[in-house]
Amino acid sequence: MTLASKNFSVLGADGFVGQALVRHLRDQGAAVRAFGRADTDYFAQPLGHAIYCIGLTADYQSRPFDTIEAHVTLFSKLLKDADFDSLTYLSSTRLYDSGAGTGAEDESLTLSPHNPRHLYDFSKGLGEVLCLTAGRANVRAARLACVYADDLAADNFLHQLLHDAMAKRELRVNSHPRVARDYVHMDDVCQALTAIAIAGRRQIYNVASGRNTANSDLFAQIERLTGCAITATVASDTCCPRSPKIDVSALAEDFAIRPRKLEDALDLLLGGATGQAEKRAVTK
Repeated sequence: MTLASKNFSVLGADGFVGQALVRHLRDQGAAVRAFGRADTDYFAQPLGHAIYCIGLTADYQSRPFDTIEAHVTLFSKLLKDADFDSLTYLSSTRLYDSGAGTGAEDESLTLSPHNPRHLYDFSKGLGEVLCLTAGRANVRAARLACVYADDLAADNFLHQLLHDAMAKRELRVNSHPRVARDYVHMDDVCQALTAIAIAGRRQIYNVASGRNTANSDLFAQIERLTGCAITATVASDTCCPRSPKIDVSALAEDFAIRPRKLEDALDLLLGGATGQAEKRAVTK
C-alpha cells in the first residue's frame, strides 16, 4: 500500500507501538508528524489521520492518575478540540478477559471496581465510549492483543521470556501453564492500524492474531528451539484467567488482513535476536 498522498500524526510516537508505526508509515511514503507523550503541539495544527498510541501498560496500578490522564483525560481533550481527518484510539483485548463472551467487538464487557487490575480496563473502556459517543466522524478504537516485534526490544512478557531462554539452560516463570494469550506481530499491527485509520467503517476493531497460545505450548516450543527447560511455578487454577479467542473476522472482511501465527514466527524471532546479540558482542 502506498501512502504518498496521506498525512498522519502519531501521538505517543516515543512508545513501543508508536515508534514502529512511525517507521512503517514513513516507509510507505506517508507524511508523518511524530509527537511524544509530553508534546501538546498537536492542538495547534491539522493532524490528518491521527493515531493515539499514548498509554500505560505494566505500571498502571502504581500510577493510577497517570493512567487516567493518558487513557481518558488527554484523549478526551484531543477528541474535543483537535483538527483531524480520522482518529484511531489504541485500546486492548484485555477488556474481554473478565467476560464470558466470544471476543467479538460488539459483545458486552464485564468489569469490577473491586479488582485493582480493572483500573486499566475501565480507563480503556471509557476511552472507547468517548470514541462512540462524542459525535465526531471517523473516530475508531483498535483493541490490540499482546504485541511482539522481531527485535525483541520492548520490555514485555514474551520478549523477556525469549531473552532469558536464549541466555539460560533452565528457567522458572511466575505463571500458570494454562494461561493463554493472543500474540500479534508488530508488522501486522502497523498494517491494521494504517488500514483502520484510512478506511475503517466500524467503530471498534480487534487487532489480534485470532489464536490463543497457552504457556505450556509456548514453553515447549521455546525449549525445542533453544534447549532451555522452562517451568511454570504457579499451580493454582485461581490464578489462571480465562482468555477468550479474539474474533478477527472484521480485519479479514474489511481489509483482507490475516495476521501471522506466533508459532510460525518463533524461529525467525529467536534467530534474529541471536544474530543481533552476536553483532553487539563483536562490536564491544
